[in-house]
Amino acid sequence: MRRRGRPRPVEPTRLLPRDLLAEALAGVLQRPARSALTALGTVLGVGAFVAVLGLTATASARIDSRFSVLTATEVSVEDTGGPRPDLTPLSFPADADARIQRLNGVEAAGVYWPVQLPAGSVRAAPVGRPSGGEQATVVAASAGVLTAAEPHLAQGRTFDAWHDTTGRQVAVLGSALAARLGIGTLDTQPAVFLAGRPFTVIGIVDDVRRRPELLLSVVVPRGAAARLWGGPTGDRAKMLVATRIGAARQIADEAALALDPAHPENFAVTPPPDPRTLRSGVTSDLDRLFLLLAGICLVIGAVGIANTTLVAVLERTGEIGLRRALGARGRHITGQFLCESGSLGLLGGLVGSSLGVLTVLGVALARDWTPVVSPATVAAAPVAGLATGLLAGAYPAWRAARIQPAEALRR
Repeated sequence: MRRRGRPRPVEPTRLLPRDLLAEALAGVLQRPARSALTALGTVLGVGAFVAVLGLTATASARIDSRFSVLTATEVSVEDTGGPRPDLTPLSFPADADARIQRLNGVEAAGVYWPVQLPAGSVRAAPVGRPSGGEQATVVAASAGVLTAAEPHLAQGRTFDAWHDTTGRQVAVLGSALAARLGIGTLDTQPAVFLAGRPFTVIGIVDDVRRRPELLLSVVVPRGAAARLWGGPTGDRAKMLVATRIGAARQIADEAALALDPAHPENFAVTPPPDPRTLRSGVTSDLDRLFLLLAGICLVIGAVGIANTTLVAVLERTGEIGLRRALGARGRHITGQFLCESGSLGLLGGLVGSSLGVLTVLGVALARDWTPVVSPATVAAAPVAGLATGLLAGAYPAWRAARIQPAEALRR
């Protein structure tokens, strides 16, 4: 039997999780405009995070596909001349094209070098003022160079091995250079004069897949250039090799020995870079750059949430004091404000991840790419928003918990 006059013990107050969530939701909905602006920083940060990772993955896939088509099937060989380049002006043998094309996996190969002619030596007529010629590069090339460059002919044809070995004075022009020289058609069998030497124009090229500098050059057979002006002077000769997919690195290992087994050191072979290394390098650079921007956006969003939550604590001092006077403990006040800031962060994370995915889809559709978005990225984005909100609300919640009830009620 209970003894009369003895006070009943005061039961500690409790705040159930559903009550905590209801209080946080009420706090957010009471000020919808302020809540939306507060969550905007998190929306931008999380949206940038998802968009950056998605665009990086999409661009990497695109780079990989482009790389495998052109760069992975190209090998460059440069004539270094060995230890005494002054004694060896041209290390490529006369049958260099045939030697390389005998290697398994080679589709086309050819030697080329720039011909050193006086300025203004390219003319469309044999007479005229000495300074009236065009400033164009003249390239001496074997027939395999034009085949390896994969040109698109607007008119005519390219020269072949017969033109090269017999030293025929024919030329192939880029469409822009042909227009500058006033050559619009091959029906009249036009000629171009190089240092006073006539060359019949047999082809006009409007595009090439490799060596775009050929579009602004006059390309003549190697045999004719060697007969008229000798071998390369100044810049040394190079070889362009087009291979089948997957054979480039093997061709690069064999090219120097195939050209000159006795002196392979006379050649510097440049194989295509490893596509996985290239892709990972590009991806790493883009990741670091754009993740830094996304991190800055998240920090700005966290500062916004912290500032707004701190202002809310100051504005709601009376409410906090009343709650404390009715029995709420400090941890209940802390939990309430943390729940509010976390809700804003989570809401911003959900909206931001949705906007980020839509951005990736929009860019991919506009560029005709295949969008690539990792599910792990989409799943982690709201968690990052929630963590940002909790971190930003920690200090304001701590200050709210330290407000004394009597002091708060006097304000």
